[in-house]
Amino acid sequence: MKHSHSLAVMEEEMQAKTKRPYLSIVIPLYNEEENIETLQKKLDESLGRIGSGYEIIYVDDGSKDRSFIILSRIAKEDKRVKVIKFRKNYGQTAAMSAGFDAAQGDVIIPLDADLQNDPADIPKLLEKIDEGYDVVSGWRKNRQDKFWSRQLPSVMANRLISSITGVRLHDYGCSLKAYRAEIIKNVKLYGEMHRFIPAFSALEGGLVTEIAVNHHPRLAGKSKYGLSRTFKVFLDLIVVKFFTDYAKKPIHLFGSLGLLTFFFGFLSAAIAVHQKIFNNESFTSSSFLVLAVVFSLFALQSVLLGLLGEVAIRTHHESQGKKIYTVAKTVNIEVLSQDKEY
Repeated sequence: MKHSHSLAVMEEEMQAKTKRPYLSIVIPLYNEEENIETLQKKLDESLGRIGSGYEIIYVDDGSKDRSFIILSRIAKEDKRVKVIKFRKNYGQTAAMSAGFDAAQGDVIIPLDADLQNDPADIPKLLEKIDEGYDVVSGWRKNRQDKFWSRQLPSVMANRLISSITGVRLHDYGCSLKAYRAEIIKNVKLYGEMHRFIPAFSALEGGLVTEIAVNHHPRLAGKSKYGLSRTFKVFLDLIVVKFFTDYAKKPIHLFGSLGLLTFFFGFLSAAIAVHQKIFNNESFTSSSFLVLAVVFSLFALQSVLLGLLGEVAIRTHHESQGKKIYTVAKTVNIEVLSQDKEY
């Protein structure tokens, strides 16, 4: 009897370990020792009302304070809390990416550790996910930050991002968002691209919406981001525009640029010939002939760059057995599994 009882206990423990949570909370942080315990209490209060299994994944982005010690103690007391510690500070995008990779839930919600995001908003995000959306983005409608250094640059950046990506949101910079795991797992993050996740998710076929969420002033610790981050957004937007519009067809971008510059080269050559015939101007002294040569060479380089891009894209997909599409569901088809990335 004792033996059978111990086996039953072991089976229950195995089932508990293998049971996947419905919700994964991902929290990147850097030097937030003053806020961690308060944040954990707020999370416990909010998640306790959901009624679904959950896990909380803290990603310590190389903190130099007592953040990891506090997190380790919390994780020891609550097995639903998991901690990842980086050897050094890699940035918020890398921390979010590590959390997404480790997450086992069907829905993944990241939020900041500075207590400016409100865990009480998590149920509202889940309600929208239940309506059929793949991405629910938080909008800090009443943002509690300095106007000139934080709010105004953010408004300008959000309008620019919405215009270029075609995914219109009021607040790309809000970390509090909800993602279906099947969508976010297909989004690869590099550099500082975490703020553009909704745009990349839409590129993967995700249905994106936005809801207003609470925002609180920072009470402890120091902000890790300033006005300088705004300028990086403009550089990142160039990459986002390329990947959203031309990642699978680079020849369309570089080929169009090549044809345009070839036209200017042809036009410059025509002007040089016109001046030679009607004004008897020497080709050697014509600046338009020089422009024609420069434009023609640039056009040739652009087309060749586009062709190299096409070769790189094909090599990327074929070497990894990838397709140029993603399957969401299948009916009576076993070859194209919805669990695989195509």
